[in-house]
Amino acid sequence: MTSERNREVVKRAWRSFSTRDEDLIATFFTEDAEWLAPLGNATAVALGGTHHMVSRDAIVRFLTIEFPRMFVSDVAVDFRGFYADGDVVVVEETMQATLANGNAYRNDYCFVFELRDGLIHRVREYMDTANGHRMVFGGV
Repeated sequence: MTSERNREVVKRAWRSFSTRDEDLIATFFTEDAEWLAPLGNATAVALGGTHHMVSRDAIVRFLTIEFPRMFVSDVAVDFRGFYADGDVVVVEETMQATLANGNAYRNDYCFVFELRDGLIHRVREYMDTANGHRMVFGGV
């Protein structure tokens, strides 16, 4: 697929995440997809989950069941860029939300999507982990 088509796949996938529609979201991932986030990130710690999800089912479960347990309302994403080169699409964004503990959340992210045969095969997620911990768990 072309860079432009892959960029559009990722944009459509991102829009699907907010629907919480398991079947729809699943259509964007390979069965053996992986999602890797920084070890010890606040979301994984708070939810008692992993920083490395393996399988389409695990990713869909996180996006439809686990994510809304943590980010309970006012979820908004400000996209700053979608950049594509072949089968790699990079997304820069800022996410805001109200957390389950009532705290406001705002953090910058960079996602690297790797596609295979027009589907998302791997996601590498980067964020300010110290900032995330402060908002989720408090402290300095």
